[in-house]
Amino acid sequence: MIYRQFKDKKLSYLGMGNMRLPKAEDPGQGPSKSEKIDQGRAREIIQYAHENGVNYFDTAYRYHGGESETFSGKVLEQYKRDSFYLATKMPGHMMIYEDKKYRFTSMLADFPPRTPREVFEEQLEKCRVDYFDFYLLHNVSESSYEFYTNEEIGVVDFLLEQKKAGRIHHLGFSTHGGAEVIDKFLSWQNCFEFVQPQMNYMDWYLQDAKSKYDVITRHGVPIIAMEPCRGGRLASLTDEANAVLKAQRPNDSIASWAFRYMQSLPNVAVVLSGMSTMEQVKENLELFNKPDPATEDEKELLYGLVKSIHDLVPCTACRYCCESCPQGLDIPRLLTLSDGIRHDNPQTVKFALEAMTEKELPGSCINCGACNALCPQEIDIPSVLKRFSEDLLNPKNRLN
Repeated sequence: MIYRQFKDKKLSYLGMGNMRLPKAEDPGQGPSKSEKIDQGRAREIIQYAHENGVNYFDTAYRYHGGESETFSGKVLEQYKRDSFYLATKMPGHMMIYEDKKYRFTSMLADFPPRTPREVFEEQLEKCRVDYFDFYLLHNVSESSYEFYTNEEIGVVDFLLEQKKAGRIHHLGFSTHGGAEVIDKFLSWQNCFEFVQPQMNYMDWYLQDAKSKYDVITRHGVPIIAMEPCRGGRLASLTDEANAVLKAQRPNDSIASWAFRYMQSLPNVAVVLSGMSTMEQVKENLELFNKPDPATEDEKELLYGLVKSIHDLVPCTACRYCCESCPQGLDIPRLLTLSDGIRHDNPQTVKFALEAMTEKELPGSCINCGACNALCPQEIDIPSVLKRFSEDLLNPKNRLN
């Protein structure tokens, strides 16, 4: 196992993400639609990972319908406490504070109300630990920024108190937000020791992960990367793309390209993988047995395959178009979001869109064409923004 230095700790380069543990099956209906964990298979996976060098385990309050923290703690308690590092998260992105009362929303809407302090205490109990090695604010994004920075709530101040008391060793945050909100949050409080963004070669342009990587690195903060294989999406591409990669490295799996790509990013301290089968665990352990980062030529090959698969808008964010827009639109950002909502999970894009005003949305474009005259890539910007507006009318994309 490769290990990376993080302050006074040596972290396994491969981390175990406990969001996609194997699920229990209903004999009469096949795989269950619930999040119930197959405890036998999941235990074997976590134990095998730990016993073969993985020492970083990531969970969260909502994973597996609330079961993941409890199960993770139950399995890990058999080992010496200093043999593993446990990370979990404060679910502020699914909490609402109104009239001095808290309630959960979204996937936690059925959970009983909790204050941040109550959530934290509950997590310690569920995980069967006295402290968390790594603790995160869950999904700092455009839509959760206000909750996390609300001085009356004081969630960050509370967590810093817990850190001072030794109940949190390292404080950070996960994020599906854009580079701008990450930069803003890191500038707001100089107390975050790591950031956990979604990062992989497909999202380098599709979700502008490149800008996120650059912003976090500029702040001097290491990255713990999630979704390196994009929830399994990068385990197999199109037949044509798979053939290209197989021609380059015939003995390697398609998924291995995703993990080798992550090894090419020097500011990534841990690569989290949500491993659901023993086969995945064994393959990933082999991939992180010795360094084998993707070369620059291989990275360019991957970027080209992604663009061919998704037909992305070729915006380079030069921002020339913004100089002439009478509506003052942030056109590069809208073009990136347009790619995201067409080729990605729309919910991720909605975090950004729901925090924007009406005049900032693509529907504000008046089709004057002034931007087209300045675009070096010759993008028909008004047409893309019109299509984006139409995409937002789709019920699955509609904003609240």
